[in-house]
Amino acid sequence: MKTGNVRERAVVLFSGGLDSTTVLAMATAANLEVTALSFRYGQRHTLELQKAEEAAKSYDVKEHIIIDLDPEPFRGSSLTGNIPLPKHRENILRTIPSTYVPARNTVFLSIALGIAEARNANHIFIGVNSLDYSGYPDCRPEYIDAFQKVANLATKEAVEGTPPIIHAPLLYMTKAEIIKEGIELGVDYGKTLSCYQPNSRGESCGVCDACILRLKGFKANGLSDPAPYSSNEQ
Repeated sequence: MKTGNVRERAVVLFSGGLDSTTVLAMATAANLEVTALSFRYGQRHTLELQKAEEAAKSYDVKEHIIIDLDPEPFRGSSLTGNIPLPKHRENILRTIPSTYVPARNTVFLSIALGIAEARNANHIFIGVNSLDYSGYPDCRPEYIDAFQKVANLATKEAVEGTPPIIHAPLLYMTKAEIIKEGIELGVDYGKTLSCYQPNSRGESCGVCDACILRLKGFKANGLSDPAPYSSNEQ
């Protein structure tokens, strides 16, 4: 993704979790000039932002932006409200769980689109996954295709013939495949956080949907998750 000696620019949605860190590693490995973009939106697990800040320093990013959003539009989720978080779920992939945050990816991608246009970036990366995911409607291929159509219509660059490209490189990968890819890129997964309810020491719970999928991915690779856990779920 280079034009002569000029590096193309990209905005990477970056939570500090396993998936988004893998995507950040992919984007920097492609020699893109990266703006990492994180959000504080009232999530319980704000520790992820600390992880994101630490991880961003490990990669060749031009800047890391953290945007504070009014949490009100994101109410109605167990990640942002007083609804109990689901634990020990066996059929993770069959229902839309309470951890789905209303319109989160749509808001995040819209802001990323504006930042990309302001910085003349032709690439936007998001770490959504349609295989090993917790049933979120805004992680489906149809959703990414639909937002690409929005991007094709909504920006000056698109009208002038160079629409921004929405990249979802993990879309058709299993969690095990994502971890394998990240390890090959040198990702230190011990510094990432996926858990929805980490404790005050930064240890993951091991029993929420995100932890369950993550642990299964490492197990499928014959590995133990290097991140700290408060229980013996591994």
